Amino acid sequence: QVQLVESGGGLVQPGGSLELSCVISGLSLDDYGIGWFRQAPGREREAVSVITRGGGLTYYRDPVKGRFTITMDKFKNTVYLQMNSLRLTDTANYTCAAGRLPTWTPGVYNYWGQGTQVTVSS
Repeated sequence: QVQLVESGGGLVQPGGSLELSCVISGLSLDDYGIGWFRQAPGREREAVSVITRGGGLTYYRDPVKGRFTITMDKFKNTVYLQMNSLRLTDTANYTCAAGRLPTWTPGVYNYWGQGTQVTVSS
């Protein structure tokens, strides 16, 4: 059974940092890329960052570019999202997803985690 389990969310002050993790079981990160998505109340789900199969390439959407970093540890079957200089607008539920050809479009992903809440508040 394929499972993706996120952790690392929490409450943080503006300007602070958090590292999210996504532990994947049941598939190989040599075969699947990983995307991080977020959704705030009243907003549609949006892509944040993706990393391709084997960790070869990384991509970031403009709102997080220069502040977030996605990495992959194939031996631990884990993908991380390091979030620095957090802003109020980063508040959302963050979810990781696995797909063979990851893009910004949620519909192309095969498997999803349960999500972890990130709240940035002063």
